[in-house]
Amino acid sequence: MSLLVAENIRKAFGSTLALDGASLTVEPGEVHGLIGSNGCGKSTLCKIAAGSVGADEGHLRFDGREGFFGTPAAAAAAGIAVFYQELSLIPDLDVAENIALGHEPGRRGMVDGGAIHREGARLLARFGSSGGKGLTPGALVRDLSADQRQIAEICKILARAPKLVIFDEATSSLDGDQVQIFFEIVRELREAGTGIIFISHRMDELFAICDRITVMRDGRTEATLPVATTDREAVLTLMVGSALATRHRDEAPPRPGAPVLEVAGLSNAVLRDVSFTLHEGEILGLGGLHGQGQSAVLRAIFGADPSSGSVRLGGMPHARRSPAAAIRAGLGYVSGDRGINGVFLDRPILENMAIAHLSKSRAAVFRPRAFVERVAGIVARLNLRFAGYDFPLRTLSGGNQQKVVIARWLATGPRVLLLDDPTKGIDVEAKADLYAIIDELAAEGVAILLHSSEDEELLSTAHRVLVFGSGRIRADLAGEALTPTALYRAAYEVSAA
Repeated sequence: MSLLVAENIRKAFGSTLALDGASLTVEPGEVHGLIGSNGCGKSTLCKIAAGSVGADEGHLRFDGREGFFGTPAAAAAAGIAVFYQELSLIPDLDVAENIALGHEPGRRGMVDGGAIHREGARLLARFGSSGGKGLTPGALVRDLSADQRQIAEICKILARAPKLVIFDEATSSLDGDQVQIFFEIVRELREAGTGIIFISHRMDELFAICDRITVMRDGRTEATLPVATTDREAVLTLMVGSALATRHRDEAPPRPGAPVLEVAGLSNAVLRDVSFTLHEGEILGLGGLHGQGQSAVLRAIFGADPSSGSVRLGGMPHARRSPAAAIRAGLGYVSGDRGINGVFLDRPILENMAIAHLSKSRAAVFRPRAFVERVAGIVARLNLRFAGYDFPLRTLSGGNQQKVVIARWLATGPRVLLLDDPTKGIDVEAKADLYAIIDELAAEGVAILLHSSEDEELLSTAHRVLVFGSGRIRADLAGEALTPTALYRAAYEVSAA
């Protein structure tokens, strides 16, 4: 009997259809790879299986039990453990306490701290002294490196002895030696009869460790293939399908103007020697799989995160001291995560729109009426609708909130716009408006660096796309080379046939 059977799963988030008849079957003692482009639905399908997201339609059976799990706790109690890309460790607890969290051993009615740390040491020892890089049970999670955090998260899952493990990009921060140790652990789990769903952006890993691979595209299951009788080209073909890139603009990409932004050797905890040049009037896309350094580039250039390497703006050194200095130098930054990095929901629309202008102008006195006159044309250009400038931003839709953020930066007259997934979470009409304004700004000579989590958006909007992987640029695609197939080849490191 199959361990997990998910059939015809459908899930919509508002107007966005995340899953449209997706299916997945995992056998006991099987390592089952799950692959697909950004937004194909693979993580959503796993979250439904693990009880953290509810399905709209479909059928689920796990270990003979029929029906969806109502909560993650119910799924965990049934024997499902999940390693998510967003780690679940608690920073102020030590490694052993995180590993034991929720099932701490007791002694005489008290938590047995000694047993917790002995068990933590036993699990960490599986990675060895070199694989764990000095990771100890008593180390605070807040002090750990990215690879140590992933090892601790893996050990936390192993401590639960689950029947099914979902590993979502579990190797993303591990080095080569650590990956091999992890694979040995996965093979031991397989031999013990544990079912494993393995999501990875590294196709070599999928073919090295998996028994079967399921390919997803646009919320649907395209095929399930035995690894022994397939190859990377077949998987890539299923991922791409018959998708074609059609620009939403009618004209051909313009010839690049003068260099505006020159980046050389940009590096930090995420980035590895990133170098590129952005020209006047160019829309340069940052592509690749989620979390490969695209957002880190934008934040480093804007001075939000520390970095080494050099950045030149208009031929002059740009020190990246702070976001305020970046604004004064002519940079604008739009985050796709408005709630954290973009807006003040309970403050008036006027304040949200004026804050960058105030930072750049350093004016001693702010004249609201003059500013409203200044941005009237921008508001009309963005098709931005609201009842009044004194209304809280919270009263606007997500799309109009994002337009307010765009208006904020247009009011500063930027030379370079850094757009970090700017259309995430907004409706189709608002997206179309933002596409149009991005085109108009580029035509006026503004240089635009655009990261999008939607491959189709990059293919239809950018003149050129830098494909990122593990904090590095893997490919620079433009012209006829800018296709879905080329994008996926670079993202998944598949050589051309």
